[in-house]
Amino acid sequence: MTADDSYDRLDDDDYPAYTMGRAADMLGTTPNFLRALGEARLITPLRSEGGHRRYSRYQLRIAARARELVDQGTPIEAACRIVILEDQLEEAQRINAEHRRTAEVTNPTAAA
Repeated sequence: MTADDSYDRLDDDDYPAYTMGRAADMLGTTPNFLRALGEARLITPLRSEGGHRRYSRYQLRIAARARELVDQGTPIEAACRIVILEDQLEEAQRINAEHRRTAEVTNPTAAA
């Protein structure tokens, strides 16, 4: 795979991902659930060289969290919004922690 086409397709050797059927089996659900997550714009499947839908480990983690919420009675659209907000919060907390560590290294007196 060249740098030019790395974002257009994925190869199993370079980016492990699972087919829709395998991903659904791993989640204990059906492919229709994954399609619904796609329609709700929670996860967008990657495409393999042959154009087949593939799901990364990260996408499976997100889908599993949405599945937990749906199983608890949360409507799928609301579950997707919750998962997206949780993911954004986690990312913001990670960035904040990195910023604080950098500030402590560059200005140790400010941390005191």
